[in-house]
Amino acid sequence: MTAVTTDPADAAAKLRSVTTDTTREATRSDQDADELRGALVEQIIVQREEQGFVLSREVEAALRTVPRHLFAPGVPLETAYANHSIVTKRSERGGPLSSVSAPSIQAMMLGQLQVEPGQRVLEIGSGGYNAALLRELVGPEGSVTTLDIDQEIADRALSCLAAAGYRDVRVLCANGEFGAAEYGPFERIIVTVGTWGIPSAWVEQLVEGGRMVVPLWIKGLGRSWALERRNGYLIGGDPRTCGFVPMQGVDKNRSRSVSLHGGQVNFWAGEQQADATALSEALSMARVEAWSGVTVRDGEKILGNLDLWLARLPEFWLLSAKQDAVDRGLVSPDWPMATPALIDRGGSLAYQPKLRPMNADKTIRELGVYAHGPHAAEVAERFVEQIRIWDRDHRHGPGPRLTVHPAGTPDADLPAGLVIDKRHTRMMVSWPEHVE
Repeated sequence: MTAVTTDPADAAAKLRSVTTDTTREATRSDQDADELRGALVEQIIVQREEQGFVLSREVEAALRTVPRHLFAPGVPLETAYANHSIVTKRSERGGPLSSVSAPSIQAMMLGQLQVEPGQRVLEIGSGGYNAALLRELVGPEGSVTTLDIDQEIADRALSCLAAAGYRDVRVLCANGEFGAAEYGPFERIIVTVGTWGIPSAWVEQLVEGGRMVVPLWIKGLGRSWALERRNGYLIGGDPRTCGFVPMQGVDKNRSRSVSLHGGQVNFWAGEQQADATALSEALSMARVEAWSGVTVRDGEKILGNLDLWLARLPEFWLLSAKQDAVDRGLVSPDWPMATPALIDRGGSLAYQPKLRPMNADKTIRELGVYAHGPHAAEVAERFVEQIRIWDRDHRHGPGPRLTVHPAGTPDADLPAGLVIDKRHTRMMVSWPEHVE
């Protein structure tokens, strides 16, 4: 681990352009940036209210204060204050390696983190902007340490933080898997890269009662979890849908994938074996429909954890389809990426289609299943029965809980639920029932 001691001016000289657009904003005034920033915050406030959440006054004040455009050099001002992520570095193949995350996602995660003045905060995965928001939240008595494994990205963060006036944020070039023990322990840890596991160093460097927010991939489903350390392990919940560039090296995903029809249809993240030939044959068979009787109204935000409930099943997969496959009628998923699906050992499959309108103005819709294969009716019924159980016992309940114990913890010491064994830890997703 090394502290980034490069002079900010030298770091700036090393920076790659964020995009090929090198538009200069010299003709734009600070007032322009302030107005765009204010409009962005108002947009986030409305979005959070529509999702049933309130943006805290502290996070709102930080968003109104930090000049996001200074963390996206080379990007037009309007783009810098749009509510979407900005890729700052790509791989040779064009994939994103680093980005300034969408402001609404950062606001959401900071709300989960519940930072208080005077706290020591560690950020794993650096871009600069989020570290500046954290610096505003901890105040003059707190401290922020941000690290990244990529020297270029660390240099960028240092340069942008200096340009925005945040020279007291500690920037490290280090492997995030090991944290930053010499600057801890920390009351708060936030991870801003997607990860498949939680290294033991993160737990060890979090104080008892401290809080960690981490975007975890669990059976292919990306969620930001808010966890607290209790008696040496982590426990929490409040999973929020999110997506981040993957962290390098930590408990890499070993899920399976099956590609059909030349990559037009893909199933992935499953645990058990699946036969591509059998699945292709299944898709050629007549479709079986099954409808659950479970309905939702427009504007309801209660479906986000149904896929996590289904992920308990060993036959759970995720279906992705290209538009051509949808147009040809091969599949008709609810959405083209990561639609929940089940595949049985006999080669039959079922997945969630678009919800069926139940009234004239289409404001009430029913959840259902499409299935194909020799056992289509059976797998479809199993799918809809799980939807009904979720609706009865968990739809209006507290939601899933995640506990993270050290690797080697005996089964008897774990709660009931989905157990996911990783190199460092044993993670359990459990579902407390709703009590009237």
